[in-house]
Amino acid sequence: MIPPADAGGTDYSMKITGTQEINAPRERIYAALTDPLILQRCIPGCESLEETIPHNYIATMKAGIGPVKGIFKGSVHLEDMQPPEHYRMIVDGKGGPGFVKGVGNFKLEEKVGATVVNYEGELQVGGVIASVGQRMIEAAAKMLAAQFFKGLEAEIKSPPDPLQR
Repeated sequence: MIPPADAGGTDYSMKITGTQEINAPRERIYAALTDPLILQRCIPGCESLEETIPHNYIATMKAGIGPVKGIFKGSVHLEDMQPPEHYRMIVDGKGGPGFVKGVGNFKLEEKVGATVVNYEGELQVGGVIASVGQRMIEAAAKMLAAQFFKGLEAEIKSPPDPLQR
């Protein structure tokens, strides 16, 4: 459960669930999902993702929904890590348009020749960005998830580039 927001104004909470099948071994996908350099390239709008201590990151992202756009700065924490099967991600960010808080669980299941990534979580947005409405927020969340997994699949299929490490 996400703790109550500390910012005033409009708040909106939503559940996010989905499944993505990727044609790669589970160990490779788990490694990519926990690699900050790969995550930075796959997360839409992510400008930086810097590790402060193991599994804790400071992030800067450009994000927006409809006419409300801005830069968010915040933290990302990975916990309950059970390679290569499961982990939990906790995000907390603030910016000019408001705030975003979220908790998500990722479960990776082996399938013949592929891995199924099941994800579920809860997201809370507040401030001006929440004022755009439930439908736009939900549509944006689905679009960002699709873009993320498309980028992740491209990263996994491309050979490692030692210059990007």
